Amino acid sequence: MEPFTTLVHAHGPAVWQVCRALCHPVDVDDAWQETFLAALASYPTTRVAHPRAWLIGIAHHKCMDAQRRRYREALFEVEDDDVVASDGVNERHLWMVVAQLPPKQRHVIAYRYLGGLTYGEIARILGGSPAAARRAAADGINTLRGKLAT
Repeated sequence: MEPFTTLVHAHGPAVWQVCRALCHPVDVDDAWQETFLAALASYPTTRVAHPRAWLIGIAHHKCMDAQRRRYREALFEVEDDDVVASDGVNERHLWMVVAQLPPKQRHVIAYRYLGGLTYGEIARILGGSPAAARRAAADGINTLRGKLAT
């Protein structure tokens, strides 16, 4: 079994990106930390075939816990200054548009494009089939393209 720190270094950035896409900005760091604390607690006795999918599954639950603590599905407001990425996309606008997606589309896009999971792994986390996850991703990407083009 590889050292736990190796898992953190290998998958920590992807897990943080998923938390960033699913949580209120104030909750991102806490959800990330809670994910790895929960993973560390069970790591010695757990046999993990796909560590990234396992960690993102835990992150999914931690992000949902954070949302429940807030008692509502809020429109996330990014508190950072507007940042324009090298491709010309205003990141504040991007995150606000992502936050407006229906929850399933937002989750699938986060897990697929930020977490790098397969549609089969996403289906195991969210329930449903890989085809349904693929459809949610396609619908979400189409919505993002439409809103970002305006």
